[in-house]
Amino acid sequence: MRGERQTDRGPGRRARFRAAIALSAFTALLIGLFAWQPDDFYLWIKALHVIAVISWMAALLYMPRLFIYHTDAAPGSEQSETFKMMEQRLLKVIMNPAMMISWVLGLYLAWGVYGFHGGWLHAKIFCVFLLTMVHVHFSRAVKVFQRDENRRDARYWRLMNEAPTLLMIVIVILVVVKPF
Repeated sequence: MRGERQTDRGPGRRARFRAAIALSAFTALLIGLFAWQPDDFYLWIKALHVIAVISWMAALLYMPRLFIYHTDAAPGSEQSETFKMMEQRLLKVIMNPAMMISWVLGLYLAWGVYGFHGGWLHAKIFCVFLLTMVHVHFSRAVKVFQRDENRRDARYWRLMNEAPTLLMIVIVILVVVKPF
């Protein structure tokens, strides 16, 4: 293991294995909670939803930063290949699972607690849909960078870095204040 670089296959396999274990543990916890149905079940689901959302947001905020630096790397260079690996791992290991868990638990809470009623809830779900569109855009960009076909400059990715932030602010205000 000594002297092994993070861009080698070994660390990637180990990272996927650790992510699979973490996702399995999270799934086992969810299954256990649904089977056990503790008195504070709602709070457990809410806590797990918040954890998933934080993970998703961290990835959505970090990915465009990687793109900003990746635009400066010469295609095919060692630096470019490192960014490709970082982007791919962030997408597959954190971003995609966190988004899916956020949606599943969020919809469960929206249905189970609020019965999908409330203007604030509809607005929140719409904003989460927009956040998902940002996620899809970033996912496509990862593929474009993988093929060394990026045509966007660093300024564009700096602006795109603001989209998840603005949506997060609106979503948090809708959830906490419930203005309508």
